[in-house]
Amino acid sequence: MIKIFNEGGPIMWPLLLCSILCVGTVLERGYFILRERTRGQPAAVEEMLRQMEQQEPGRALEAGRGSGDFVARVLVYALEHRAESFSSAVLRAANQELKRFNRGLALLDTLITLTPLLGLLGTITGMIRAFGLLGGQDLGAPQAITGGIAQALLATAFGLGIAITALIPFNYLNTRLEEARHDIQDAVTQMELQLNRRTEPPKNSGSSQ
Repeated sequence: MIKIFNEGGPIMWPLLLCSILCVGTVLERGYFILRERTRGQPAAVEEMLRQMEQQEPGRALEAGRGSGDFVARVLVYALEHRAESFSSAVLRAANQELKRFNRGLALLDTLITLTPLLGLLGTITGMIRAFGLLGGQDLGAPQAITGGIAQALLATAFGLGIAITALIPFNYLNTRLEEARHDIQDAVTQMELQLNRRTEPPKNSGSSQ
């Protein structure tokens, strides 16, 4: 493996750095997703919404406080600041939670785009060296030329391998981000409906004379 790495040329070192960044990011994000799943408490969110349906915002706050569920944290923050602006509080809390899910995705996106280009650059520079033999004293050594081209293609192969490997977790993490956004929006919409129902003026039961 070390021999193949050395044959790939100097561009293999940036590719190695990209692969380390990719693996580190995927492992960290995988741990984050696993931790969020273990800390998730959908029952707490359901209890908050049930208490709001019964017009008990105080009990809803009690049900959500201390919960590790990210949806519950958004609802608690929104309820605590509903006197100022419920929608602004929801937006701020949701952005903070979604920022946690989005961390690392930009880096993976960059690596998926960058590594094939780095591999292509390594291949081009390697082929330039290989074809340079045609004008030199090694003109009668076709094996050296074809061998140089084969070595140059290693960089592209490594670059594509890193990009393809990173693409799978990148798409999975994007899916988890969208699911988290949907969960927050669904819970917030239900709570907002309950708050609006709570503030609606009572309808007159009789007709005015």
